[in-house]
Amino acid sequence: MRRSHRVRQVINYANLSTPLGLLIARMGRARTCRGERGLVYAHGYRIPFPVAGAFTVGNVILTKHGEGYLSGPLLDHEARHATQYAVCVGLPMVVLYLAASAVSFVLCGHPGSWNLFERMAGLDDGGYPRVRPWWGRAR
Repeated sequence: MRRSHRVRQVINYANLSTPLGLLIARMGRARTCRGERGLVYAHGYRIPFPVAGAFTVGNVILTKHGEGYLSGPLLDHEARHATQYAVCVGLPMVVLYLAASAVSFVLCGHPGSWNLFERMAGLDDGGYPRVRPWWGRAR
């Protein structure tokens, strides 16, 4: 494991975001396993919220899908979210992310297209559409 992944792993345990992710995985009856880059994969998440192919809490990536789903650009996208948890000192990231989703929804009607965190993690890698803001649309 690269040093930067180890540092992110330690920070996200210390700021309690990874323990929260593990708790959410347990509540959602997901199977956890060690993944690449110091991440924990939680497959088979059964709670229907949030509506996403995958989402990250600390170093835990949760998905309703089976093994093999977390790979390629999607894994890159979710790993960037894990880094965002470390930079945002853990749990405040949840509030900041929800605020950014609300701003995006007001701007374009989609919670991810103009969400700062999704843009920094890579919209295309996460499978998000590029919705134009309401003022830039043809009338």
